[in-house]
Amino acid sequence: MRVKSIQNIDGFFKALEKCQGRVELITDEKDVLNLASKLTQYIGLTRVFSNPDVQSYEIVCYNAEDYALLKEFLVCVG
Repeated sequence: MRVKSIQNIDGFFKALEKCQGRVELITDEKDVLNLASKLTQYIGLTRVFSNPDVQSYEIVCYNAEDYALLKEFLVCVG
């Protein structure tokens, strides 16, 4: 899903901890960040959120139940 922003970052991180499958953030530059990694969460998401040129990005959940955990925190494009 194409995402414009994440509401409630703390809640999003807590929901990520409950995810069973792989969850990735993919930038327009085709960087793939595995959000299961705490280091990637903080470095990658900080980079995405602090860059005003990033208008949207892709969040990919390989487990449908994980998407259900995360969707309330995502502001999707379109």
